[in-house]
Amino acid sequence: MDKNGIKPDSELPEELYQVARKGGTEAPFTGQYVNEHAKGMYKCAICGTELFSSDAKFDSDTGWPSFSEPANLEHVELRQDLSHGMVRTEVRCKNCGAHLGHVFSDGPSERGGKRYCINSVCLELEKNKL
Repeated sequence: MDKNGIKPDSELPEELYQVARKGGTEAPFTGQYVNEHAKGMYKCAICGTELFSSDAKFDSDTGWPSFSEPANLEHVELRQDLSHGMVRTEVRCKNCGAHLGHVFSDGPSERGGKRYCINSVCLELEKNKL
């Protein structure tokens, strides 16, 4: 790890490298946190930055863990993504630049209407950290 707690790319598992560093996406309904309901804090798998609270997680039936909001807006960066012939908003870890997923405006209205659709491989759940 470097002085900021960021794991070097050479030490990342292949799937995490492909998603977080190359902008890939894990296959739907395959990630370890899709059906996770434990309480805790979801952190960046590369640098450990706190990203999403389990309190913001909801079942979207899209195949990826979904959150209504980040635990701290200062920990994520939103960028326009024009890849694959679509206009989307990419979500990145502000500390290490890891591609996490995308945010959409089709989340539950009672939770603010946002759906942060995040790849499980980019997350590590620290259970009971709330």
